[in-house]
Amino acid sequence: MSKKNIIKLSLALVAFLLILNLIDTKNTNQSANVIGAGETEKVPVVLSTFTIIADMVGEVGGDKIQSISLTKPGAEIHGYQPTPADLVQASKATLMFENGMNLELWTEKLRASIPDMPIVTVSKGVQVIDITEDAYAGKPNPHAWMSPKQGLIYVENIRQALTDTYPEHAEYFAQNAADYGDKIRAVDAKLQTELATLPENNRYLVTCEGAFAYLTSDYNLKEIYLWAINSDAQGSPQQITKVINLVRDNNIPAVFCESTVEPRIQQEVASATGAKLGGVLYVDSLSPADGPASTYLNLLEHTAETIISGLTN
Repeated sequence: MSKKNIIKLSLALVAFLLILNLIDTKNTNQSANVIGAGETEKVPVVLSTFTIIADMVGEVGGDKIQSISLTKPGAEIHGYQPTPADLVQASKATLMFENGMNLELWTEKLRASIPDMPIVTVSKGVQVIDITEDAYAGKPNPHAWMSPKQGLIYVENIRQALTDTYPEHAEYFAQNAADYGDKIRAVDAKLQTELATLPENNRYLVTCEGAFAYLTSDYNLKEIYLWAINSDAQGSPQQITKVINLVRDNNIPAVFCESTVEPRIQQEVASATGAKLGGVLYVDSLSPADGPASTYLNLLEHTAETIISGLTN
């Protein structure tokens, strides 16, 4: 190759490298702009103690907030113990929602770590049903969300708290809450119709935890349970014998247990009485996204379908 051709080739290579550099610089600048735009569009983190409340908050808050739950789907929430990761998570939030009614006594450590964060009790104003037996007699049953009517009170408390914290989105929250409320009322009407099909002599809901007082009150069912609240002191011989006798005396065809509870003891009841295990009920936690109770609305519908199927098939 002649010296002249070598010079031409070298100049062409330099020009090619300069073009590549310009393209790379342009792409880098575009990426930086995209990242910068994303950072400016970040929405505030709103924390909830468990999945059901987080789902409600997400419905009302929409894309104006990031709704996260401390506990994961399937977690047992009564005796939950916050982890160091939970404390880190909480430190990033601007607002926290809890159920109250003695359900999340484990949040004391969190409260100490985030003393300036507003904490909203979503059950404020519900028609409380007290526990009537065991060591918890006289204390409020915390599972008020299992009544769609009481769930509407949760939604209003969430809307008010989000509006107070982010007033610039007040109309957006109000519209979301109104739309969500309509969906909850529709589910309530559906449950009224479906659960009314159960015959009068077959309206017993037998569960592991006494978490369905609000649901049974709404839909004229009779509640029987092994223990009042999930705790370490559950499944005593006296509790098991009491439920076995009630199931036998009333010829109850099916008994149920919750997704967050080991069903072994309820299986003993079924074996001793000839009743069947009617299915898994969701109450303290949503299911994973691909499960039957991935939202609050799905949880309510799945509960009704499981009860009817268990008691009539």
